[in-house]
Amino acid sequence: MSGFDTIVHLVYLACAVCFVIGLHQMNAPATARQGNRISAAGMAVAILTTAIVLGHNRSVSLGAVVALVIGAFAGGTAGLIAARRVKMTAMPQLVSLFNAVGGGAAALIALGDRAASTQAAVTGALDVAIGALTFTGSLVASGKLAGRIPGRPLTVPFGRQISAALAVLAIAFGAWFTAEPNRWLLTGVAVAALAAGVLLTLPIGGADMPVVISLLNACTGTAVAMAGFVLESTPLIIAGGLVGAAGAILTKLMADAMNRPIGAIVAGGYGTGDAVTVGAGTTSAPVREITADDAAIQLAYAGKVVIVPGYGLAAAQAQHEAVALAEALAERGVEVTYAIHPVAGRMPGHMNVLLAEANAPYPQLRDLEESNPEFARTDVVLVVGANDVTNPAARRPGNPVSGMPILDVDKARSVIVLKRSLGHGYAGIDNELYTDPRTAMLFADAKAGLASLLSGLHAYAR
Repeated sequence: MSGFDTIVHLVYLACAVCFVIGLHQMNAPATARQGNRISAAGMAVAILTTAIVLGHNRSVSLGAVVALVIGAFAGGTAGLIAARRVKMTAMPQLVSLFNAVGGGAAALIALGDRAASTQAAVTGALDVAIGALTFTGSLVASGKLAGRIPGRPLTVPFGRQISAALAVLAIAFGAWFTAEPNRWLLTGVAVAALAAGVLLTLPIGGADMPVVISLLNACTGTAVAMAGFVLESTPLIIAGGLVGAAGAILTKLMADAMNRPIGAIVAGGYGTGDAVTVGAGTTSAPVREITADDAAIQLAYAGKVVIVPGYGLAAAQAQHEAVALAEALAERGVEVTYAIHPVAGRMPGHMNVLLAEANAPYPQLRDLEESNPEFARTDVVLVVGANDVTNPAARRPGNPVSGMPILDVDKARSVIVLKRSLGHGYAGIDNELYTDPRTAMLFADAKAGLASLLSGLHAYAR
């Protein structure tokens, strides 16, 4: 090994260390931004080093250089525009779109490479199968999240049997390709996987979308790692392996948070999509309604308030109003925290991202395990657009949310639910919290309702 090769390997090792450190720092909101920068810096150095290696070895033509520059510029521009223009409520579908791009790019690498060894053939076939499935599956998930495809489970006649047949076909083509490398065989793997991605994702309902996003992210990372083996690229192998492992762990944690086996999630059929009804609801049981002024006075007299954000807050882009209300309460000496369920919203960490954007203090963001012991000593819980994750029905068997860990908001002294209606959540059942005698319903859009509460609080203060 020459001195140049040694330096290159050491640089790649440093980049891998950056990936690990960056991923570790993303464990906490306070360090997540720095971790993202460290990981991005490591990837930038890895790309630059690869370009230097290609130039040093003179293994790339002028036409390929032009194509790489144009591709990098186009991709970088598209990513910058998307990052600046995307609304926080559209972040989940953007993440799904990025998963699709990553999986598709990894599959194209294997399709365009010649299998020079058995290892390259095996990893190439796996790369194409996982990447192609991730590509179409992520596109369908993104469409469901964006509302371009209905969020409810969409079943295809004999869909599971067809999916199983496609899986067998992909395995057969992959095995044949391993024994006798041929690009047409690899194309057969890609076609079967592309179709399987659609058929597997369509039957999955909106309630499972956070888990699906995480699972597809794990698939993207795995496909990238396989592409790294095809290209014999150490940075790709390490980066893809980290993303795949982190995504797999997160998928397991998210499935546990919903008390649903991953196999049942992949099988589909759970979740109804968004409930869009507006007004005082769908349940026949009586509910107690409250005005914004009365709710504001109740909050002002409280010693401890917990705010529970949900998708309704994200849909209304009301995170700034929520934080402004929390700050106003804190100025009056009220102890305020946020209780965040792992699957609240449309993707892992959705509520954390929204509240961080509005500069909510990190120590106030509490997860389910931290929040549940505190509800018994909480004066008022303000639920903003959250539904299934607060439903006490989860504590008894025989319904779609049975066994799902929930936020125990009904154990507080009083609960105010800010919601447009009594409409169902993703699980398609009534929320028993709404008919609890200690619960008061404030029917309003989250943004307008929080603004009214803040105005009422200021008026009371005067």
